[in-house]
Amino acid sequence: MPKYNETFELSVEDVDLIETALRQTKSELAGQMVEQDEVDEEVDQSVRQIHDLLGRLHNQKVFYRPHQQPYIGG
Repeated sequence: MPKYNETFELSVEDVDLIETALRQTKSELAGQMVEQDEVDEEVDQSVRQIHDLLGRLHNQKVFYRPHQQPYIGG
């Protein structure tokens, strides 16, 4: 049985491209759901999976915080 590769070498640009593609796909699928009279469970599940994946990608990011001065969020 083959094993999964657990190490990835993706650049920031690669991750940005993946996020952009996922957002576009999510938008198109959500648009299909709005146009239809009934909710397609398969499309709904796909939108939910994409939304969850985008959330996990966002949570793995490290955002810049200045170290020399107090951080003021906004």
